Amino acid sequence: MAPIPCSDLSAAAWLASSDLPWQRLVTFGPAGFDGYARLRFIPDPVFEGQSENDAVPGAPEHELLGVLFEILGAETATPADCYFCVWDGYGDVSGNPKIVVPHRNYFLFSGQLEDAGFWGTPGPAFVWPADHAWCVTKDVDPHWAGIGATNAVLDRLVADPRLDVGTADPAREQPAYR
Repeated sequence: MAPIPCSDLSAAAWLASSDLPWQRLVTFGPAGFDGYARLRFIPDPVFEGQSENDAVPGAPEHELLGVLFEILGAETATPADCYFCVWDGYGDVSGNPKIVVPHRNYFLFSGQLEDAGFWGTPGPAFVWPADHAWCVTKDVDPHWAGIGATNAVLDRLVADPRLDVGTADPAREQPAYR
């Protein structure tokens, strides 16, 4: 089933009304989770100024996100009631109204968690269940996706051998390719 465009933006109020710095919001999601982590699509840079072209990629991004959402589906009471924000800069997604945060605009959709892969790569910028058990963010620039959740959920993600997940402090600068 395809996600449904939302004309009622109230489900995304926790994003649009956030007072977090924009870069923190779009890379780790809203405040209020026990902890945060990063799902790396390629390993972090090993030297200053390293190009992303010099990194050895792991599994394809859509496969890693599929595993992530498979795990997170068991960590919410509402896997059939989820929300997706898709960046308006992708060009092949359109609609009105838009969720507006500083430096980014998004279209809001609702659906089941399994719909997260509907857009392919690069996919939605934010994914969360209606019960706010967790939030996954994927901004356009980083080589990773941010995850906000309980510490127990983050521990499961870090321990899963199919994923390259490490805990993170959203207040600190994260590794980046230049």
